[in-house]
Amino acid sequence: MNFVVIGAGAWGTAFAVHLARIGRVVTLVPRRAEQAEALAASRENAEYLPGIALPPNLGIAADLAGALADAEVVLLACPSHALRETCGRMRAALPAVSRVSFVVSLAKGLELGTHLRPSQVMAEALPGQLVGSITGPTNAAEVARGLPAAMVLAATREDPCVARVQAALSGRTLRVYTSTDLAGVEIAGCLKNVYAIAAGCCDGLKLGDNTKAALLTRALTEMVRVGSALGARVDTFYGLSGFGDLVATCHGGWSRNREFGQRLGEGANAADLIAHRKTVVEGYKTAEAFADLCVQRGIDAPILREVQAILFEGKSPKAALTDLMNRGLKSETAPAHAR
Repeated sequence: MNFVVIGAGAWGTAFAVHLARIGRVVTLVPRRAEQAEALAASRENAEYLPGIALPPNLGIAADLAGALADAEVVLLACPSHALRETCGRMRAALPAVSRVSFVVSLAKGLELGTHLRPSQVMAEALPGQLVGSITGPTNAAEVARGLPAAMVLAATREDPCVARVQAALSGRTLRVYTSTDLAGVEIAGCLKNVYAIAAGCCDGLKLGDNTKAALLTRALTEMVRVGSALGARVDTFYGLSGFGDLVATCHGGWSRNREFGQRLGEGANAADLIAHRKTVVEGYKTAEAFADLCVQRGIDAPILREVQAILFEGKSPKAALTDLMNRGLKSETAPAHAR
């Protein structure tokens, strides 16, 4: 099975390294030609994944059309806000007779304005193509180093290709599960980044383990409430794309979203932090998109609402915490819509 990974940030590079390590035919296509030249020359992505040698059998290409000529599975490793544009470039570069049977997103975020999930954006931009998402608690550097991890793969429809790709992606150090709840898998992957920002705020304010544990417990409850209101299955949020990724992203020292939140808790300004970052903090734009969506749908999401206020309204993390703690008292076992 011939794989092409479009996007050579940390995660795209790590996934390509994993595929090469387990013997798959894989080509990594950076967005910029100069980046492709640098990776091919140094055999290391020093900009986004330093210290990880690129395997000799990992192809690097600057020409997207050439890379797609024999591609069977395409992995889109770009930020969610660039997904539609990336799909457009891919569609323009595909040969007249394409062998591509499955296009999978590695992004975790909603499209601003439309509030579409990654697979919905891909379905619009690549009509007729089987598309899906793969997500889970997977730090790029750990996957690239070959440390054990697990993910979940979901597609827009049932197709024998999904099981074949599941088998091709899996190896000694990466176990891939499948799910038929694509909406839930993607919503969970999006929301956990927002809650990781909140967890980082707790770290920055030095509030301790009790506070963070309470936050994550209520964040999971909120994730279930939001997701189920948007058509996802409840059990998905207790799996790898939900609870698993929430735990990893909210506690990992490597987590960009958690670290971003920590800086906010320490007093930094969100807009200033974003303006000076090279790497993407997916939870930043996702908080805005989900906050808008929840208002439109009448979904109560107090943690999400407070994170949005911190990021875009200048509210201090301390004030946001005070407002969360002083909400009306409830039963933990109350119906989901009342929690």
